[in-house]
Amino acid sequence: MRLRGSLVPRDHTRLDGEGEGGGIVALVGCGDVADHLRKIALIAYLVLVHRYPAQFKRMFEAIYNPANHYLIHVDKNSGPELEDDIRNFLLGFPNSAILKGHHALWGGYSLVDAELRGMAQLLEMGADWEFFINLSGQDYPLKSQEEISGFLRANRGKEFIKVLDQRKARPETMQRIGRYVIEFEKRIVRTPFPRAFMTGVSPYIGNQWMIVSRRFCEFVCHDPKARRYKAFYRNTFIADEGFFQTVIMNTAEHGEIVSDDQRLIDWVPDGDIKLRPRTYTADDAPELLASACLFARKFDSLVDDEILDMIDTRLRGDAGPLPTGLPAGIPIHVSPPGHASSPANVSVPGNLPAALAQPAFLAS
Repeated sequence: MRLRGSLVPRDHTRLDGEGEGGGIVALVGCGDVADHLRKIALIAYLVLVHRYPAQFKRMFEAIYNPANHYLIHVDKNSGPELEDDIRNFLLGFPNSAILKGHHALWGGYSLVDAELRGMAQLLEMGADWEFFINLSGQDYPLKSQEEISGFLRANRGKEFIKVLDQRKARPETMQRIGRYVIEFEKRIVRTPFPRAFMTGVSPYIGNQWMIVSRRFCEFVCHDPKARRYKAFYRNTFIADEGFFQTVIMNTAEHGEIVSDDQRLIDWVPDGDIKLRPRTYTADDAPELLASACLFARKFDSLVDDEILDMIDTRLRGDAGPLPTGLPAGIPIHVSPPGHASSPANVSVPGNLPAALAQPAFLAS
């Protein structure tokens, strides 16, 4: 098994049954390490990749624990070489697999489809995990797997997903769901034809990133009541920023909703349609290393890989304990512009200045 630094324990590399079905039968010669890993086995990761295989591998090693489950979707638009490279890389990591690659277009329902197929396959991969986390290949953890698992154990029964009433807070985005959209294999057609929204449903918006429960994943993937949402959002624009929010806010099969995706993102303008996440560099180290967020995006090792070295040092514990962030509550992470109040049935953590308790929801 290939490891980077000491981000993954070095004494779990001998596995009974490794390579036989992709699971762990027993950890050999690990002693207390095996018990420790079993205690934190509660996460299923879906990682969406479309470029930069070396950076993906580095990130994967930083989030890897053999007790968790990992599923990788490689955008079919990226070509077979990228998928083959990643598939070969994953042979060294039990409990990891490749999701069948489809064409994924920004703004298309294909991104929602990848998430749904990923959730469904992860549900089949293991019956033990409790939380689903989606990442891109250019994200990076700010906390160790032990710290992330500890945070999730302390917050069982909660869904971490940014949600906002779309009509009230983002009225300029209503055309995304108010005009008929057709996605082809390599392009999206936004027609002028209007369409009414779903009867008895209120639209919500946020962004693509989330930490949600197994219960919600089972509902949105398999419950017949979720089919109407899939049918409608299939012909909308930027569906990945509204589909899951609308489902979770209009149904009951979920835990307490916390309007926070636990990502540190610095949004900057990108044309008239959206904002984009700024690429972090070593200059941002003070903010990143002091953040209470679990993850950050985005990074580009071709632009600056020193910042990843600095984060890795913290993850290994070489630089002392990681900061604990704000003293109480779960922080809301805000980027201007577009502040607006959260819906009444969504938790906005307390002990924060009023200006920080109003999340901004921006196109990713």
